[in-house]
Formats: sequence, structure tokens, C-alpha cells
Amino acid sequence: MAYERLVRKLTVENLWLYVLILLREEPRYGYEIRKAILERFGFEPDIVTAYAVLLSLRRAGYISVKELRRSPEGPKRKYYTITPKGEQALAQAKQFINGLRIKLFGS
Repeated sequence: MAYERLVRKLTVENLWLYVLILLREEPRYGYEIRKAILERFGFEPDIVTAYAVLLSLRRAGYISVKELRRSPEGPKRKYYTITPKGEQALAQAKQFINGLRIKLFGS
């Protein structure tokens, strides 16, 4: 039970971190983000949760959105990109997690 709780806390409950990591690599649309999280990190957030996190990140200024069509016949989609504020939050999170890892498990 403790392990499952830890996994949930480090994945779904901190979904913003995974989203920013993916958006640092390239702009993506919502479905693409969920799919990439599953493929790369091994868990799939609920649709509502994923879009709620995207909205929250956008309102906080960590990501921005642009509506684009990748092809003339394709649908118009909202592509999300990381902002400088999002880059800064990601760097702070990385520093914290690395420091915590060292404190818990050593170098």
C-alpha cells in the first residue's frame, strides 16, 4: 500500500512535471502529451486530469498555447509550448529532486 501511494504521488499527482519535460523537447497537443507520458514514463493520466493540468499550467504562465494545423486537411489543434517561467520551474524541480535523491540514497 505504501509503495502504490508513493507511485501515485510521484506520477499523477505531479503530472505538471512530466508535461513540462515533454514540452521542453517540442510543442505538443493534448492527446499527444498523454500518449507520450504513457510511452515514456509508463503511466496514463485520465483525460480530465491531463487537461486540468494543462489549463493550470497555462494560467500560471508555465506554458503557452498556439492553435495550428499541421496539414491543410488536418484538424486545428492547440499546441502547447513551455515558457521561460516553465523552464525555470522545471530547473527548480530537477534541483530539488536531485538533492532529495542524494539525501535519501546517497550519491
